[in-house]
Amino acid sequence: MPDVTPARVAEVTTPATRAEALHLTGERTVPGIAEENYWFRRHEAAYAALLPHCADATVLEAGCGEGYGGSLLATTARRVLALDYDVPTTEHVARRYPEVAVARANLAFLPVRDGAVDVVANFQVIEHLWDQAGFLAECRRVLPENGKLLVTTPNRLTFTPDSDTPLNPFHTRELAPSELAALLTDAGFDVETLHGLHHGEAVRALDERYGGSIIDAQLDVVMGELPGQAVWPEALLADVAAIEATGFDIHGDDLDTSLDLIAVAVRR
Repeated sequence: MPDVTPARVAEVTTPATRAEALHLTGERTVPGIAEENYWFRRHEAAYAALLPHCADATVLEAGCGEGYGGSLLATTARRVLALDYDVPTTEHVARRYPEVAVARANLAFLPVRDGAVDVVANFQVIEHLWDQAGFLAECRRVLPENGKLLVTTPNRLTFTPDSDTPLNPFHTRELAPSELAALLTDAGFDVETLHGLHHGEAVRALDERYGGSIIDAQLDVVMGELPGQAVWPEALLADVAAIEATGFDIHGDDLDTSLDLIAVAVRR
């Protein structure tokens, strides 16, 4: 996997720069913060895997968050328009990532004309939306025939096992692999690939070191604490901070056990 980290994603080490990286809610992933590094690298791995689909394309990122993802896409895309509903977020993205065009928008009504973009990127967002089918209809509208929709989302089977109700209060509906495939197909897309993200060798070694799950080890620290206020054991924080995007594997095997789903869909 190539090193695609943009130069503008710098280490966030001082109180001032931590504040600059947006308020930590416990849900938005922010680069350069040691406590967030597992989630940042997990998301970065998906962006890196999907970058080839954005080469020389006009890309609409629907739900850009902090903006690091749009900046990654801009390393290969012809143009990136990043959308988010939150005003402080869009202001932050415009200030920090000038290579990305940014606008405030409700994803229920994408502010571009029919067939205007080559690729829609929707990373770790669809699980937040109340009307997922309506959003996908908008994605289909703004794409031309054979345009691509890139989607990543937590796998319900591992993120909230044994329940249709998400444990994460920010999520409205999480999807299993078959549910995501059906949703995309019903919306007028052909699923080109449906892969899953798994812990690779390096992160599996941390699972073993921390009693079977590096995720659970982190949750044990932060649960019940205000975002950004938990006191981390020094060794755990060092191990989390050292994780790289290359510590995750993405492939089409064992989808039901994957952590995140990664889909490439083509507009019919």
